[in-house]
Amino acid sequence: MTAPSSSDGLGAVLWDMDGTLVDSEKLWDVALYECAEALGGTLSETQRMTLVGSNMDATATYLLEVTGSEITPESVADTGAWIRRRTARLFDDALPWRPGAREALAAVKAAGIPSALVTSTERALTELALETIGREFFDVTVCGDEVDGLNKPHPRPYLKAAELLGVAPERCVAVEDSPPGAASAESAGCVVLVVPNDVEVPDGPGRVFRESLAGVDVGVLAALLPRV
Repeated sequence: MTAPSSSDGLGAVLWDMDGTLVDSEKLWDVALYECAEALGGTLSETQRMTLVGSNMDATATYLLEVTGSEITPESVADTGAWIRRRTARLFDDALPWRPGAREALAAVKAAGIPSALVTSTERALTELALETIGREFFDVTVCGDEVDGLNKPHPRPYLKAAELLGVAPERCVAVEDSPPGAASAESAGCVVLVVPNDVEVPDGPGRVFRESLAGVDVGVLAALLPRV
């Protein structure tokens, strides 16, 4: 696969991580359900699904709320630390790839198109995940604790990734699986390739849907951008 011509307009591909590239949401399930129990309550499946794509502070605050625990800056920090420790142990093992994800990453890299990893997961856990995914696929990585609290669905994570790559967001395709992630990328001005996993993602003007990343290459991604 050769790089697309300038007329294709594809400047970069911006990849979400959890649920998009690797099926790590199942590992977050373990940590979140166990954390709720440690707090003396329970987390329903419906409640869990609302946390897909959320950052750590929002997740910790929600768990405290649904378990009837006191919500203070200290309790939020302590709950987040508990989740981090548990998830880090789970991330120590190899993470399962989503269908076609590794091949899609490799195709984009082989074509010479810049890539960024844009995740709500914090840097320390992302570094563990990258042991499986492979740092070599990404020119930059933007993590959930590196956007000044402006996490998905705010556009800042995707705007920062485009800035670091020196590419206009309008020339980027973002690959996402969650409502907050899709909203973040869309509001940043990216075309969004949505590959739903655990939760349904609503339609939107800048969103294209696909069942999996199987067969996705630079040609498929470039074709998503509007022709000018």
